[in-house]
Amino acid sequence: MKRYTESRLETRTRIPLLSSIGFMFRRKRLLGWSLLLVLITFALTWVGYVFSIDLITGFTGNFFAHPPDSGTIIGWIKFKGWLVASWLFNVISRIVSFYLAFLLAYTITTPGYAFLSTAAEKLYAGELFDADENFTLGGFFIDILEGIKIAFFGILVTVAALFVNFIPGIGQVAVFLLYTYYSALMFIDYPASRRRWSLGSKLGWLQYHSAPSLRIGILPALVSMIPIVNIFAMALLFPVLTIHATLNFAAIELQKTESLSIEREQE
Repeated sequence: MKRYTESRLETRTRIPLLSSIGFMFRRKRLLGWSLLLVLITFALTWVGYVFSIDLITGFTGNFFAHPPDSGTIIGWIKFKGWLVASWLFNVISRIVSFYLAFLLAYTITTPGYAFLSTAAEKLYAGELFDADENFTLGGFFIDILEGIKIAFFGILVTVAALFVNFIPGIGQVAVFLLYTYYSALMFIDYPASRRRWSLGSKLGWLQYHSAPSLRIGILPALVSMIPIVNIFAMALLFPVLTIHATLNFAAIELQKTESLSIEREQE
């Protein structure tokens, strides 16, 4: 009976992305704050991305600057291997550079997105919103600290992904899932941090609500893997995805609260 109830509530609390977009556009303050954050996030990500690419090129430029001689059969094989290796390196290095740059922008803009998330949840929850956990100046530094913790966790995920990526077939699927759930973690971090949850509690929420987490994280994970476009797209989508994740997170948590109230009344 318990499993049926949890599944039924999760279905009822699913909020589509289009509904979240409509929610944002119908509220001018959310839309205005979102546009400002888009500009700041894009600028910081672009600067970090260019710096990361230059840094990686400076360390590895000589390795791929001179292709092996292809005059012999063995040389031709080495040359083809060099082409494949250089291509894979360029793709992976740019994905890593983007994530590192985006993590920098994410950390710096955490208080702004935390405010956006809180405002969206307050509008959604209405009278059920817990005012005691609202955004405060004192929570500014806590938001920064939580952003740093998530960023460092993201670096660990990125390092793990680099190694896992070399496993044929399974590795690529595993990397995509890693980035998908990490992307979900980045977005549910805002409403969860407002409740002063620890990183372990946030990871536990992702594990318990794996299906909603997959839906929240799959779009940003896909976008982040597109070179160049990812910078523009993620900066543009980040406020929308923040609101989308917040609404889904809040809907699930509010439904839990409502269910507990009903159970207590029945007792």
